[in-house]
Amino acid sequence: MSAAAEAEALAAEKAWRDTVYRPDEPQLTLRAILFGMVVGALLCLSNLYIVLKTGWSVGVTLTAVIMGWGFFSLLERVGLSKRPFGMLENNAMSSVASGAGYMTGGGNMAALPALLMLTTLRPESWVLVLWFAGVAALGVFAAIPIKRQLVNREKLPFPTGTATAETIRLLHAHEGEGRKQAQWLLLAGVVGAFFSFLRDVKTSWKTWTTPDVLSLPVTFHGQALKAWTLGVEGGVLMLGGGALMSFRTGWSMLIGAGLTFGIIAPAMADAGVITTISFKGIAGWTVWMGAAVLVSSGLTSFAFQWRSVVKAMSELKGLVAKKPATDEGDPLAGVECAPAWFPLGFLVLGPPVAFLAWYAFEIPLWAGLLALPLAVVMGVIAARVTGETDVTPTKALGPVTQLLYAGLLPGKLVPNIMSANLSGGVGLHAADLLTNLKAGYLLGASPRKQFFGQLFGVVAGAAVVVPAFNLIVSDASALGGTEFPAPSAQVWANVSKMLVEGLSALHPTARWAALIGLVVGTALAVLEVKLPKEKRKYVPSASGIGIAMVIPAYNSLMMFVGAAWAEWLRRKKGAQEADQQSMPIASGFIAGESLLGVAVKMLVAFGYLQK
Repeated sequence: MSAAAEAEALAAEKAWRDTVYRPDEPQLTLRAILFGMVVGALLCLSNLYIVLKTGWSVGVTLTAVIMGWGFFSLLERVGLSKRPFGMLENNAMSSVASGAGYMTGGGNMAALPALLMLTTLRPESWVLVLWFAGVAALGVFAAIPIKRQLVNREKLPFPTGTATAETIRLLHAHEGEGRKQAQWLLLAGVVGAFFSFLRDVKTSWKTWTTPDVLSLPVTFHGQALKAWTLGVEGGVLMLGGGALMSFRTGWSMLIGAGLTFGIIAPAMADAGVITTISFKGIAGWTVWMGAAVLVSSGLTSFAFQWRSVVKAMSELKGLVAKKPATDEGDPLAGVECAPAWFPLGFLVLGPPVAFLAWYAFEIPLWAGLLALPLAVVMGVIAARVTGETDVTPTKALGPVTQLLYAGLLPGKLVPNIMSANLSGGVGLHAADLLTNLKAGYLLGASPRKQFFGQLFGVVAGAAVVVPAFNLIVSDASALGGTEFPAPSAQVWANVSKMLVEGLSALHPTARWAALIGLVVGTALAVLEVKLPKEKRKYVPSASGIGIAMVIPAYNSLMMFVGAAWAEWLRRKKGAQEADQQSMPIASGFIAGESLLGVAVKMLVAFGYLQK
């Protein structure tokens, strides 16, 4: 950067400090920390449930800020809180909640289930807690040296961060609108929990349950429709998930499900390739096509982001540039996280993480230490791509790391799986903190307080997600079926298996399926970039098509219905007003049904409820 450009950037940062920054307002208070950790832990459980069903982790920050505003507004109205819950306090709380709630992302709940499915290996709980917390904390530290460039100077959009800031402003400026969103969230949560209660809870006084799936009593290719997973799901969780995605992804999932379970699977069954007509029997073959679609589209889309990658790589030299800890000419020297925190964090956390990689996952110490700078590179790239597109490219960065370690450690399955978890986790949590810091930048919050808030959340999320996973997934047989399809884990597992064992280990038809998926995923990603903007909405989403191939058809149908409802609402009321209604309702459906679903699984495991 030229001297003139640097002076201009510093002047703009000084203007932000003087006119936007609000250091005297309460931010990372004790109640914000505690509430954020509790809400984040609950949303982490919710995400654990939904990621094992769909492969996606859903948004945390927007749900958390509505819950925070509603809870503390209620306390204030009944006289239990004398001080209002301020905007910046809510923002800091959401950083805590986000650090915890996204503990299922970054490959954590893809790599760990994949490890269990392929090897039955389940490391000790304390090891996994330290591993997940350490990897996530590395991601938090990796965000420090690139924050000012991406957020302050380039002002990348970080759409979720921008939306969070707008939501916080709306909630705290218009009490009526805030109350309405909180009521929608609560009511939808009750509805979701009610469906879960009807379907999952069985006791001495409630000996009946409603069906998981409703299907017509007719046959298709000699088997009941339900065997082909063709039916309607008895819950609202997937409706909520669909309402939070784009309509394009929703109708793509419907097409993908129809092709997979209505055409491809019956054809393979008639040919004798698929021998068991059940979801597990079908997905064991279709996962190769679905995985190829997801990985090839992710890598192709990532390749089209080459300018972002080049910019990100150019920023790496800033990580090692000598910068004084304090600089009288720097208007934000005492505001931003100190540059020295980044190397200090990696010096403190890096060796323990490398040790855990060797101790638990057979990754040699040299390979674990090599993974640390690689993870920083992945974190910088993931942060920039997220800032520009709102999509963290885990599906692309994970396979890149798996491919690298397939060459460094040939024939080693466990290291191949977990090395990608390291780079994916650092990338996700770096991008997540920067998304939260974008909201804070717009609101005038303290970056340092959000940084520490994120670390509190990371600890809470790691402490919750491991025991919860161990309770609801008792062994590998719980994964890959209709209850927990674990599509992202299936994709992760099959990529590692292919890289380690080679294509020769696949059935010939599976090789052709993978090749077709590779072509389809690449073609869809190219069309999405090259077609004029007004025509892209007619191109099927590769993510929607690929995911539909590895989850039951009734999941895809319900997600399409949810996406269609949200789209109808947007066309009727306009995008902003519709989102203010659909987002809390969808989040409530997901949180209510998934949280009670997790609670039921735990109570069954402890023997308090019947299975």
